[in-house]
Amino acid sequence: MTQDTQQGLQGPAPDDRPHPTGRRNAHGERIDPEVEAEQQPRTAVISALVEHEPGVLSRVSGLFSRRQFNIESLTVGPTTVDGHARITLVVEETDAGIDQAKKQLKKLKPAIAVGELGTDAVRAELVLLKVRGEEPDKVHAITQMYEGQTLDAGPRTITVQITGDQQKIDDAVDAFRQFGIIEIARTGQTALARGDTPTTPGESPAESATATDDNQTLNYDD
Repeated sequence: MTQDTQQGLQGPAPDDRPHPTGRRNAHGERIDPEVEAEQQPRTAVISALVEHEPGVLSRVSGLFSRRQFNIESLTVGPTTVDGHARITLVVEETDAGIDQAKKQLKKLKPAIAVGELGTDAVRAELVLLKVRGEEPDKVHAITQMYEGQTLDAGPRTITVQITGDQQKIDDAVDAFRQFGIIEIARTGQTALARGDTPTTPGESPAESATATDDNQTLNYDD
């Protein structure tokens, strides 16, 4: 064995080597504490097209649970393409956390496309409210004010349905508190991009829609 081999590789001692000054956040990313302190959480709506197969929803929810993302709501439903489903996630995270959420979603095997919707996206959710029925006329008036529907009415309870954006739903829930809310169920937000903008990158409809006025075809790729 030569002298060089016995001495090992040249370089600084372990204590003299540079060490990362940041730490890892809840999502496993190494961050600069000063940079993290400057970032404020914001609400983002993420749309993901996935293969509609058994267990896909549990995989998505499990991913976000392990990574400790702050999920406000999660909805899933079919699309115009057979075998595909759309997952709509509402998360409250910093910009770095939102980017990480999109990256992690893209890595899932059933994921086809993932994108964040703009602030002008068309958003809606539904809420069912069961309230006490002592004042049916007032309950009906509030329901009409929020363009809702009465689904069930009895001597003791009244159940109504309200649809709209998050602010409308929040306002309606506050208005119904005066009657005593017995039960409530909210779907969470679902959303689509406005106009002919694809909701997820590269998304196209299963069938082209032919316009009746000029016989031209609507195509997202145009």
